[in-house]
Amino acid sequence: MTTSLSCGRCSATLLRPLGPARTEGPSRVVAVSGGIGSGKSTVTAAFASLGAIVADADAIAREIMEPGHSTLTEVAARFGADLIRPDGTLDRAGLARRVFAGENAEERVAALNAITHPAIERRAWQILSAAPAGSLAVYDVPLLVEGAGAERFDAVVIVDAPIEARIARLEGRGVSPEDARARIRAQASSRQRRAIAHVWIGILRPLRDSLAGDRVTRVLGIMNGTTNYILDQMDTTGASFADALAEAQKLGYAEADPTADVEGHDAASKAAIVASLAFHSDFTIDDVHTEGITSITADDVAAADADGYVIKLLAICEREGENGANIRVNPTLIPRQHPLAGVHGAFNAVFVEAENAGELMFYGPGAGGAPTASAVLGDFVSLARRLVLGGPGVPETSHAQLHATSLDNVISRYSVGVLVEDRLGVLANITRILAEHGISVDSLRQSTPKEGAAQIRMVTHSAKDSDLRRAIAVIDALDTVREVNSVIRVESEKH
Repeated sequence: MTTSLSCGRCSATLLRPLGPARTEGPSRVVAVSGGIGSGKSTVTAAFASLGAIVADADAIAREIMEPGHSTLTEVAARFGADLIRPDGTLDRAGLARRVFAGENAEERVAALNAITHPAIERRAWQILSAAPAGSLAVYDVPLLVEGAGAERFDAVVIVDAPIEARIARLEGRGVSPEDARARIRAQASSRQRRAIAHVWIGILRPLRDSLAGDRVTRVLGIMNGTTNYILDQMDTTGASFADALAEAQKLGYAEADPTADVEGHDAASKAAIVASLAFHSDFTIDDVHTEGITSITADDVAAADADGYVIKLLAICEREGENGANIRVNPTLIPRQHPLAGVHGAFNAVFVEAENAGELMFYGPGAGGAPTASAVLGDFVSLARRLVLGGPGVPETSHAQLHATSLDNVISRYSVGVLVEDRLGVLANITRILAEHGISVDSLRQSTPKEGAAQIRMVTHSAKDSDLRRAIAVIDALDTVREVNSVIRVESEKH
């Protein structure tokens, strides 16, 4: 099963798992490739903005075609000395027409590649090999399929776009449509590139349109950028809730009165909207079970990290049976390797599971003045288009008429924190009560007793919410239990 990440009009799909990181030199050497005009330079620029060391094959190709370079001399000897202008520079447009247009273009392309590829490769690997230890090295290489050698890279990222979009981009660079089509025909096909790709990046239509004919089964979302920033700060810096909130307010992510964000009301409103769209039914905020993040402590975050999890405020919308849907917003432990775990700062992300499309993730800024203004403006533009054009696109419907269900039958794993008296048999008593309610313990840790008390943290196997709540009520009433101080749901494929 593939996993997809979406942002704006682009989607990135993981087609094959990546191998382990390198132990010497750069941790990974990644190839970014794609047909001419596909947008690979934009992807490479994104890598560079994150600190990657980049070797750009196009830039190197220009370098080796500078006056006086031996490669330029060899190209002129093969394709015509008249391609060299009086000032010693290459007539690039003339070379393109001579190589790519007309009959037997494949032979001429192969001949040009035989001259230029070795020189480009030597220079590129000089740059890549010199990348600092532990860094990410990226090779922007248009002709990876044609030149072979994809196995040398730890990951191959292929960027693709519709042919007409590529032609339009090339026209903007002064390339005629005829020359653009000739160049595209001379390169590898999308099918050939997909065969070597680890990651495939392509153009994506809006979620509503893309999944209009699919059956969405589940949606998980980080739908409030403010709370994600707070929890991310607590996770990455060890900050307390209060300190992380203060920083969010300072940066303009949180309002002076942050209640709507930190108590989960904002995310709940969005969850109701998303569930209505995903399941073609009418839901309101009253249908959403809502918990905020004000009870999350630095100890909770540290304990989650020790178990390989990160805490996120998730909106979860999932079908329950044929006629129902459960919608809830609550703090949730998710595995570090889950795509949502990598959503940092004030960003939002929605992870969608659909029967045909598989897994998709939509990602973007979720807090702050500019992102909010952009989203509102986008809504106004969309509305204006519908008014002027008579409502194009896929309309919202409520034909499914699913009803909102309670938490009682929701199946989940749970992380439970209990502060107990340091006495013999306390732990055995707690696990016995859980077992009596049909709940088994997957993992358990106990802190070193201090001042006559010890902190127990357990992660359960899957259990019904109603059974867990009844068990917690019994445990909390024990005279050996000082406090049940944490009950957090766990999102995981492990049952």
